[in-house]
Amino acid sequence: MKDVIFTVAAQKRLTDNVYEIRLTGDTSAITRPGQFVNLKLEGLFLRRPLSVCDLDGDTLTLIYKVVGRGTALLRGMTPGQEIPVLTGLGNGYETALSGDMPLLIGGGVGVPPLYLLAKRLRAEGKTVFAVLGFNTAAEIFYADRFRDLGCNLAVTTADGSFGIKGFVTDALPENYTHVYTCGPEPMLRAVYRKITTGGSFSFEKRMGCGFGACMGCSCKTIAGYKRICKEGPVLEKEEILWED
Repeated sequence: MKDVIFTVAAQKRLTDNVYEIRLTGDTSAITRPGQFVNLKLEGLFLRRPLSVCDLDGDTLTLIYKVVGRGTALLRGMTPGQEIPVLTGLGNGYETALSGDMPLLIGGGVGVPPLYLLAKRLRAEGKTVFAVLGFNTAAEIFYADRFRDLGCNLAVTTADGSFGIKGFVTDALPENYTHVYTCGPEPMLRAVYRKITTGGSFSFEKRMGCGFGACMGCSCKTIAGYKRICKEGPVLEKEEILWED
Protein backbone atom coordinates (compact mmCIF):
# COMPACT_ATOMS: atom_id res chain seq x y z
CA MET A 1 0.00 0.00 0.00
CA LYS A 2 1.61 3.23 -1.16
CA ASP A 3 0.74 6.88 -0.62
CA VAL A 4 -0.33 8.96 -3.60
CA ILE A 5 0.41 12.66 -3.30
CA PHE A 6 -2.64 14.83 -3.93
CA THR A 7 -2.70 18.62 -4.14
CA VAL A 8 -5.42 20.79 -2.63
CA ALA A 9 -7.29 22.54 -5.45
CA ALA A 10 -10.09 24.25 -3.50
CA GLN A 11 -12.05 24.31 -0.24
CA LYS A 12 -15.65 25.39 0.22
CA ARG A 13 -17.81 25.70 3.31
CA LEU A 14 -21.19 23.98 2.89
CA THR A 15 -22.71 24.47 6.37
CA ASP A 16 -21.48 25.72 9.75
CA ASN A 17 -19.15 22.74 10.18
CA VAL A 18 -19.28 20.77 6.91
CA TYR A 19 -16.74 21.46 4.17
CA GLU A 20 -16.05 20.33 0.62
CA ILE A 21 -12.43 19.89 -0.44
CA ARG A 22 -11.23 19.16 -3.97
CA LEU A 23 -7.91 17.41 -4.52
CA THR A 24 -6.02 16.65 -7.72
CA GLY A 25 -3.87 13.57 -8.25
CA ASP A 26 -3.90 10.00 -9.51
CA THR A 27 -7.45 8.74 -8.99
CA SER A 28 -7.05 5.55 -11.07
CA ALA A 29 -7.39 3.23 -8.04
CA ILE A 30 -10.95 4.44 -7.37
CA THR A 31 -13.20 2.17 -9.38
CA ARG A 32 -16.55 2.17 -7.54
CA PRO A 33 -18.76 4.67 -5.74
CA GLY A 34 -18.72 4.02 -2.01
CA GLN A 35 -14.96 3.53 -1.78
CA PHE A 36 -12.92 5.78 0.50
CA VAL A 37 -9.50 7.36 0.88
CA ASN A 38 -7.26 7.71 3.94
CA LEU A 39 -5.53 11.05 4.43
CA LYS A 40 -2.24 11.50 6.28
CA LEU A 41 -2.24 14.83 8.08
CA GLU A 42 0.92 16.34 9.45
CA GLY A 43 1.51 15.70 13.16
CA LEU A 44 -1.14 13.00 13.53
CA PHE A 45 -0.40 9.28 13.86
CA LEU A 46 -3.76 7.94 12.66
CA ARG A 47 -5.02 8.81 9.21
CA ARG A 48 -8.45 10.27 8.53
CA PRO A 49 -10.76 8.15 6.31
CA LEU A 50 -13.18 10.03 4.06
CA SER A 51 -15.62 8.60 1.54
CA VAL A 52 -15.35 9.61 -2.09
CA CYS A 53 -18.09 12.12 -2.94
CA ASP A 54 -17.24 12.79 -6.58
CA LEU A 55 -14.66 11.94 -9.19
CA ASP A 56 -13.90 13.82 -12.40
CA GLY A 57 -10.69 12.83 -14.16
CA ASP A 58 -7.84 13.61 -11.77
CA THR A 59 -10.08 15.67 -9.45
CA LEU A 60 -11.34 14.06 -6.24
CA THR A 61 -14.08 15.67 -4.16
CA LEU A 62 -14.43 14.88 -0.46
CA ILE A 63 -16.87 16.22 2.13
CA TYR A 64 -16.05 16.25 5.83
CA LYS A 65 -17.45 17.51 9.10
CA VAL A 66 -15.13 19.30 11.49
CA VAL A 67 -15.33 17.30 14.72
CA GLY A 68 -11.78 17.18 16.07
CA ARG A 69 -8.12 17.99 15.58
CA GLY A 70 -7.70 16.07 12.32
CA THR A 71 -10.62 17.62 10.47
CA ALA A 72 -9.70 21.04 11.88
CA LEU A 73 -6.24 20.63 10.33
CA LEU A 74 -7.84 19.64 7.04
CA ARG A 75 -10.05 22.73 7.11
CA GLY A 76 -6.95 24.88 7.44
CA MET A 77 -5.31 23.55 4.28
CA THR A 78 -5.07 25.91 1.31
CA PRO A 79 -4.75 25.45 -2.47
CA GLY A 80 -1.33 24.18 -3.47
CA GLN A 81 -0.65 22.21 -0.28
CA GLU A 82 0.02 18.48 -0.67
CA ILE A 83 -1.57 15.54 1.19
CA PRO A 84 -0.34 11.91 1.15
CA VAL A 85 -3.39 9.73 0.45
CA LEU A 86 -4.09 6.00 0.43
CA THR A 87 -6.67 5.75 -2.30
CA GLY A 88 -9.22 3.31 -3.70
CA LEU A 89 -9.88 1.66 -0.33
CA GLY A 90 -12.87 -0.55 0.48
CA ASN A 91 -15.25 -2.49 -1.74
CA GLY A 92 -17.78 0.22 -2.65
CA TYR A 93 -21.30 -0.13 -4.02
CA GLU A 94 -22.16 -2.58 -6.80
CA THR A 95 -24.41 -0.81 -9.31
CA ALA A 96 -25.36 -4.12 -10.97
CA LEU A 97 -27.64 -4.80 -7.97
CA SER A 98 -29.71 -1.65 -8.51
CA GLY A 99 -32.54 -2.77 -10.75
CA ASP A 100 -34.44 -0.07 -12.64
CA MET A 101 -35.56 2.05 -9.65
CA PRO A 102 -32.85 2.17 -6.98
CA LEU A 103 -33.42 4.04 -3.74
CA LEU A 104 -30.55 5.96 -2.12
CA ILE A 105 -30.85 6.86 1.59
CA GLY A 106 -28.31 9.12 3.28
CA GLY A 107 -28.10 10.67 6.71
CA GLY A 108 -25.91 13.70 7.44
CA VAL A 109 -22.30 13.07 6.45
CA GLY A 110 -23.44 9.70 5.10
CA VAL A 111 -24.77 11.60 2.08
CA PRO A 112 -21.47 12.19 0.17
CA PRO A 113 -20.74 8.65 -1.15
CA LEU A 114 -24.28 8.45 -2.50
CA TYR A 115 -23.66 11.40 -4.82
CA LEU A 116 -21.12 9.59 -7.00
CA LEU A 117 -23.37 6.52 -6.88
CA ALA A 118 -26.32 8.60 -8.09
CA LYS A 119 -24.21 9.97 -10.96
CA ARG A 120 -23.25 6.45 -12.05
CA LEU A 121 -26.81 5.12 -11.78
CA ARG A 122 -28.23 8.06 -13.73
CA ALA A 123 -25.57 7.54 -16.41
CA GLU A 124 -26.81 3.93 -16.65
CA GLY A 125 -30.33 5.24 -17.32
CA LYS A 126 -31.82 4.28 -13.95
CA THR A 127 -34.70 6.09 -12.26
CA VAL A 128 -33.11 7.14 -8.97
CA PHE A 129 -34.98 7.98 -5.79
CA ALA A 130 -32.96 9.74 -3.08
CA VAL A 131 -33.95 10.44 0.52
CA LEU A 132 -31.56 12.70 2.45
CA GLY A 133 -31.98 13.18 6.19
CA PHE A 134 -30.67 15.99 8.40
CA ASN A 135 -31.40 17.35 11.87
CA THR A 136 -32.26 20.90 10.78
CA ALA A 137 -32.48 23.03 7.62
CA ALA A 138 -29.14 24.64 8.50
CA GLU A 139 -27.37 21.28 8.11
CA ILE A 140 -28.63 20.48 4.59
CA PHE A 141 -26.06 20.21 1.82
CA TYR A 142 -25.97 18.78 -1.72
CA ALA A 143 -29.75 18.49 -2.07
CA ASP A 144 -29.60 20.72 -5.15
CA ARG A 145 -26.82 18.58 -6.60
CA PHE A 146 -29.00 15.45 -6.43
CA ARG A 147 -31.86 17.37 -8.08
CA ASP A 148 -29.53 18.51 -10.84
CA LEU A 149 -28.73 14.86 -11.59
CA GLY A 150 -32.44 14.23 -12.17
CA CYS A 151 -33.05 12.26 -8.99
CA ASN A 152 -36.51 12.08 -7.44
CA LEU A 153 -35.60 13.73 -4.15
CA ALA A 154 -37.07 13.90 -0.67
CA VAL A 155 -35.38 15.77 2.19
CA THR A 156 -36.27 15.17 5.82
CA THR A 157 -35.39 17.18 8.91
CA ALA A 158 -35.86 15.94 12.46
CA ASP A 159 -37.17 19.33 13.61
CA GLY A 160 -39.40 19.94 10.57
CA SER A 161 -37.55 23.13 9.56
CA PHE A 162 -37.36 21.95 5.94
CA GLY A 163 -38.99 19.28 3.82
CA ILE A 164 -40.63 16.33 5.54
CA LYS A 165 -40.61 16.41 9.33
CA GLY A 166 -39.14 13.21 10.71
CA PHE A 167 -36.53 10.69 9.67
CA VAL A 168 -35.51 9.12 6.38
CA THR A 169 -37.76 6.14 7.05
CA ASP A 170 -40.74 8.52 7.00
CA ALA A 171 -40.11 9.44 3.36
CA LEU A 172 -39.58 6.16 1.52
CA PRO A 173 -41.32 5.81 -1.85
CA GLU A 174 -43.79 2.97 -2.38
CA ASN A 175 -41.82 1.25 -5.14
CA TYR A 176 -38.09 0.69 -5.48
CA THR A 177 -35.88 -2.18 -6.61
CA HIS A 178 -32.79 -1.97 -4.35
CA VAL A 179 -31.61 0.24 -1.50
CA TYR A 180 -28.20 1.86 -1.11
CA THR A 181 -27.63 3.61 2.20
CA CYS A 182 -24.99 5.32 4.32
CA GLY A 183 -25.27 7.09 7.65
CA PRO A 184 -25.10 6.64 11.42
CA GLU A 185 -25.76 3.12 12.67
CA PRO A 186 -29.15 3.89 14.32
CA MET A 187 -30.35 5.12 10.93
CA LEU A 188 -28.99 2.00 9.18
CA ARG A 189 -30.82 -0.22 11.68
CA ALA A 190 -34.08 1.65 11.09
CA VAL A 191 -33.67 1.41 7.31
CA TYR A 192 -32.88 -2.31 7.60
CA ARG A 193 -36.17 -2.91 9.44
CA LYS A 194 -38.26 -0.77 7.08
CA ILE A 195 -37.17 -1.67 3.54
CA THR A 196 -38.80 -4.44 1.54
CA THR A 197 -35.99 -5.23 -0.93
CA GLY A 198 -32.32 -6.10 -0.81
CA GLY A 199 -29.97 -3.39 0.38
CA SER A 200 -26.33 -2.32 0.39
CA PHE A 201 -25.34 -0.73 3.71
CA SER A 202 -22.20 1.38 4.12
CA PHE A 203 -20.90 1.33 7.71
CA GLU A 204 -18.78 3.85 9.56
CA LYS A 205 -16.18 2.47 11.98
CA ARG A 206 -13.09 3.90 13.63
CA MET A 207 -10.15 2.67 11.57
CA GLY A 208 -6.52 2.30 12.54
CA CYS A 209 -4.89 1.52 9.21
CA GLY A 210 -7.68 1.64 6.61
CA PHE A 211 -6.50 -1.35 4.58
CA GLY A 212 -7.14 -4.43 6.75
CA ALA A 213 -3.88 -4.90 8.63
CA CYS A 214 -4.85 -3.95 12.18
CA MET A 215 -8.27 -5.70 12.42
CA GLY A 216 -9.52 -2.73 14.47
CA CYS A 217 -12.75 -2.23 12.51
CA SER A 218 -13.99 -5.83 12.39
CA CYS A 219 -17.73 -6.41 12.23
CA LYS A 220 -19.60 -9.66 12.83
CA THR A 221 -21.56 -11.05 9.86
CA ILE A 222 -23.23 -14.37 9.05
CA ALA A 223 -19.96 -15.38 7.35
CA GLY A 224 -17.81 -14.45 10.37
CA TYR A 225 -15.94 -11.25 11.05
CA LYS A 226 -15.33 -8.83 8.21
CA ARG A 227 -13.07 -5.79 8.22
CA ILE A 228 -15.11 -2.68 7.41
CA CYS A 229 -12.09 -1.06 5.76
CA LYS A 230 -11.29 -4.06 3.56
CA GLU A 231 -14.29 -6.35 3.00
CA GLY A 232 -16.52 -3.32 3.62
CA PRO A 233 -17.48 -0.60 4.16
CA VAL A 234 -20.47 -1.90 2.20
CA LEU A 235 -22.27 -4.98 3.55
CA GLU A 236 -25.31 -6.53 1.94
CA LYS A 237 -28.56 -6.73 3.90
CA GLU A 238 -28.63 -10.52 4.06
CA GLU A 239 -25.20 -10.80 5.70
CA ILE A 240 -25.62 -8.20 8.45
CA LEU A 241 -25.79 -9.29 12.09
CA TRP A 242 -26.73 -6.42 14.39
CA GLU A 243 -24.86 -6.49 17.70
CA ASP A 244 -26.67 -5.35 20.83
